[in-house]
Amino acid sequence: MSVTSSAEPILPPQPLASDLCWLLTRASQLLNAEFTSALENCGISPRQHFVLSAALGEEHTQTDLARVVGLDKTTLMVTLDELERDGLAERRPLPGDRRARIVAVTPAGERKLREADEVLERVRAEMLSILPAPERDSFLQSLGRLACPNATAGASGCAAAPAGSE
Repeated sequence: MSVTSSAEPILPPQPLASDLCWLLTRASQLLNAEFTSALENCGISPRQHFVLSAALGEEHTQTDLARVVGLDKTTLMVTLDELERDGLAERRPLPGDRRARIVAVTPAGERKLREADEVLERVRAEMLSILPAPERDSFLQSLGRLACPNATAGASGCAAAPAGSE
């Protein structure tokens, strides 16, 4: 069932109606359920999608990738094991430090990511259609600032913090 087409509206309990943590958690739960359902046909999970997206075209070590995506190291390792098993990513030695590993997206991973992105774009559009069109960009920019308070946020979300901003 789609978030935007539920038959009966669910109103938050009054004490939670203005609770930022509850509202963000609830929105995240609903969106994650939609993403998980939509990605089932692609054969990846939202967490695998996050990791592939963050790793694509970058040279993140496993530790950096865990930080960037917001996963604990154990969860990242399990996710990387799954992605490697499916041929979507691989761990390679970091030049100059053979103990560290960078995560690389394979060509199969790039194809899977493109397929998943097309599916997720439809889900995002459906979810955002709840908001009036003029409010959507402002909402995403504000959410980006909340999600990455020490970064500069644009319409696309979090960006690297400017030097000296911390």
